[in-house]
Amino acid sequence: MQKSSLSNIALVVALVAVALAVLMVFGSTIGLWDPIVGFMASRNYNNLLGYVVVVIGLVALITSFTIKQNSRAKGRGLINSTIALVLGLGILAPSIVALVIEPVKYPPIHDITTNTQSPPQFEFLTDSREGAKNSLVYGGPEIAAQQLQAFPNINPIVSDLTADAAYQKALMVAESMGWTIVAQDPKARRFESTSRTPFFNFADDIVVVVSVLEQGSRIDLRSVSRVGIGDRGVNAQRIQEFSLRFAE
Repeated sequence: MQKSSLSNIALVVALVAVALAVLMVFGSTIGLWDPIVGFMASRNYNNLLGYVVVVIGLVALITSFTIKQNSRAKGRGLINSTIALVLGLGILAPSIVALVIEPVKYPPIHDITTNTQSPPQFEFLTDSREGAKNSLVYGGPEIAAQQLQAFPNINPIVSDLTADAAYQKALMVAESMGWTIVAQDPKARRFESTSRTPFFNFADDIVVVVSVLEQGSRIDLRSVSRVGIGDRGVNAQRIQEFSLRFAE
């Protein structure tokens, strides 16, 4: 193999590695495998891909500087090697960020609700929903205590709107957030829906219940992950975003 071809090989390897890294993240979205498969593959192999590309890119870059060749070929080699190196660092970006910025530690819970005393119950969705490993039965005081400590600002939404108007607005907010409404009961002012994470396509199920107050209405939510002991704060963030959008 000629040294001048090393930069080309580095670029090809980098492009293939990026394609694999992207596929692990979005493969479930296009139906290639279950979300947990892509997640585990990414956790196990993403950094390995990144290290391989960085090493090859560095070797190719150094080689491009040292070998004797015409200026045009040398320039092309430097460009290809640099692109490969940058792509390798891009693959490693999540790990690099985690080293620079200490990641937030979330409790090992995946069931978040605005009402821990009497959590909204699912009626349409059941434990047999597709791909579910987690139960929809609420974990009780232990889960509630962990949620209160980690997310003290998760509270019911209190609105001046009538219960019927609040229900319709809640539906619109859910749809604007990209949730799939799987069941709704306007008379009971409740609906159930599913939301999927942008990365790895994990499915989380949400139930929203609107109740009448003497002056206005109250909206309670509960968001539950189908798989995983913890959710890295995704369910709490979803409820917080819903609350902010509803208040607009």
